[in-house]
Amino acid sequence: MVWDMEFTRLLLPALLTGLWVTVQATVLGYALALSLGLVIAIVRRIKVVGAIVFVVTEFIRTTPVLVQLVFIFSLSALSNVSPLTIGIVVLGVHYSTYTAEVYRSGIEGVAKGQWEASRALSLPPHRVWGAVVLPQAIRKVIPALGNYLIALFKDTPLLFAISVPEMLSVAKGMGGDHFRYFEAFTLVGAAFLLVAVPSAVVIRRLERRYAAV
Repeated sequence: MVWDMEFTRLLLPALLTGLWVTVQATVLGYALALSLGLVIAIVRRIKVVGAIVFVVTEFIRTTPVLVQLVFIFSLSALSNVSPLTIGIVVLGVHYSTYTAEVYRSGIEGVAKGQWEASRALSLPPHRVWGAVVLPQAIRKVIPALGNYLIALFKDTPLLFAISVPEMLSVAKGMGGDHFRYFEAFTLVGAAFLLVAVPSAVVIRRLERRYAAV
């Protein structure tokens, strides 16, 4: 198959627009996953409420994210919520169940003496968490959290199922219009590699750096 440069020049601007949508979904979804995951990890330490939250998060985590996207999109079909917003929320909530486990491992890794010293100093709960526990816990799990950023980025093509114009949707649409899927899907794959590979290298360096601390 011969590469069509004319089609490539036509395709690139549209793919860049799709890439921008992909970046928005990734960044905003990841921000939601980080913040909600931290809340879940803390609430999980409350006995009765924590048990309920555990059941809910396990259900979300073990259900395919594609099924969640289509289900929530179907429920909101009569609302004015944009598909991109739905995609961001669903991806964020889904990945919050993973980041919550990462946070939980970091929190449990804080030395018992740190908790005891905080109680001995009669620090209020918000000071214990904000000044003692979380700074130590989050520092340890930064590389693991970074891995989920890459995973979420690679899951954004699933948004095509709810009509979000991300890169794969744009490539599929233009490929169908011009009967040229080879260039379209190749460029999408290259774009994901150009973003994911450098990100993975950075995360590996973070792992080595924090492993030495």
